[in-house]
Amino acid sequence: MSIISSDIDMAVSILNRNELVGIPTETVYGLAGNIFSESAIHKIFETKQRPLFNPLIVHVHSLDQLLGLTEELPDKAKQLADHFWPGSLTLILKKKAIIPDLISAGKDTVAVRMPNHPVTIQLLKRLDFPLAAPSANPFGCISPTSASHVDGYFKDSIEMVLEGGDCQNGIESTIIGFEQGEPILYRLGAISREEIENVVGSIQLKNKDDKAPEAPGMLSRHYAPRTKTYLVRDVSKALEEFSDKKVGVILFKRVSNINADKVIILSPNGNLKEAASKLYNTMHYLDTLELDAIVAEEFPNEGLGLSINDRLRRATKDA
Repeated sequence: MSIISSDIDMAVSILNRNELVGIPTETVYGLAGNIFSESAIHKIFETKQRPLFNPLIVHVHSLDQLLGLTEELPDKAKQLADHFWPGSLTLILKKKAIIPDLISAGKDTVAVRMPNHPVTIQLLKRLDFPLAAPSANPFGCISPTSASHVDGYFKDSIEMVLEGGDCQNGIESTIIGFEQGEPILYRLGAISREEIENVVGSIQLKNKDDKAPEAPGMLSRHYAPRTKTYLVRDVSKALEEFSDKKVGVILFKRVSNINADKVIILSPNGNLKEAASKLYNTMHYLDTLELDAIVAEEFPNEGLGLSINDRLRRATKDA
């Protein structure tokens, strides 16, 4: 049975034994292990049932620690790190030989970020190694945004979840890679495309690959509840097709005349950041209600609305 605790000493001890700990970040909770321990990294893949071709994200506490892991830092990568770190941005950079191939799925690059969560930064500073920490959920399932979500998934397979409260941003980090020094957007995330482009100019989007993804989050189906989920533009019309079913509805902001068994409004005032922070928690909750279907409203295709729609499309793939 896992323990939910704020005891950082306990987390340090477990990680030093090359076991796994659920850790908080500002995006989602991660399933963390020592990047230099082959047994710890294998445990991450096995516990999550994650395919080995899907690379992991390494978490660091400083730019100096990053420079010890990577061969080069393109100018625009440095600009982005200076602007957004600590924060919800992952950079894919040429790796040094000390990074195990298991972390990078055999690629010559590694995904790295500096999380913006005081508990996990404190933890990282107490360790002699960075942490690999993909989202702490079984592969393909809804990402966890609370310690209880992690415990619900892995209470029988990890020793501890480090309590850090509910995740502030609520969806995964934005992932940027580089080709000839120019940034490529591999995963839409908690920092919007517009925010990235305000720092480094126009960027290309390349965020789907089911065979050999350059980054996490590129697979077509991901982040999915057990309950069949549908992303629609017209919720009222969609509900007509489910008139004899028990249905939960996810709306962006307040809408009148929506009649369903459960209706959750992510942001009554229409704030996309608030909506993103509540998305996964809402999906977790609706998934407990034994519904026949979840119907989600398509969000505006701008700012964080693009990231939210990306998560919902992957959750509804093959619904």
